[in-house]
Amino acid sequence: MDYRGNKLRHEFKYFINYHEYTYLKARLEGIMSYDVNSGKDGYHIRSLYFDDIYDTALSEKLSGVQFRQKYRIRIYNKDDSIIKLERKEKYSDSISKQSLSLTKKQFYQIIENDDLTFLLQSNKEMPKQMFWHIRTRQLAPAVVVDYQREVFTCNEGNVRITFDRNLEAGIDTADIFDTDITLVSAFPPNTLILEVKYDDYIPDYILSALQIHSHKKEAISKYVYCRMVQLKWNPARRVLRKERY
Repeated sequence: MDYRGNKLRHEFKYFINYHEYTYLKARLEGIMSYDVNSGKDGYHIRSLYFDDIYDTALSEKLSGVQFRQKYRIRIYNKDDSIIKLERKEKYSDSISKQSLSLTKKQFYQIIENDDLTFLLQSNKEMPKQMFWHIRTRQLAPAVVVDYQREVFTCNEGNVRITFDRNLEAGIDTADIFDTDITLVSAFPPNTLILEVKYDDYIPDYILSALQIHSHKKEAISKYVYCRMVQLKWNPARRVLRKERY
């Protein structure tokens, strides 16, 4: 399924507790494979999310706008070998994602708003549009989102099941490589997020194992939860400063 030339995937999210997580994980281990980058222990994700001068990403999510987008820069396991600039677009219950690989130097150029011409030189439209959003809408770093993820995959239907835990907000720096970043918990300790993503269909045996009917689908945004934590701790700060810390 495509929308405006972008491949769409279905995405549904659910709150679960650790008892449910343990039960569901045991069931999925028998019918799905661990993601090659995940393994049984999962991996760490840290993302820097951006918002504009109008807090568009935050306000549209809170208002329930059906068609919206967010920019972020993501790293894995606190490593600088893979740095991804991404734009995630939401179309009701479907999503699409465009990405661009960055160097560490380019990451700092973005958060310091310094020499962004490389965004215009890309052969992709997404970074060019981000450039103009920075210039015209003052798009800037908003909050760091930090968590641990475990992933199960299935080729049939291109299904991806993730368990996200230990969600924390980085509230005092835009530098995702800063070892002294202040992290504040954004969820109660017994709360995880179950995410279900697939292309056109999800096999019945996976649906049966997940027991989706026993969970309530939620409009969960890690960005919003972490932004609320950040605003609680730093109510006067709309965006993170761009300078290195």
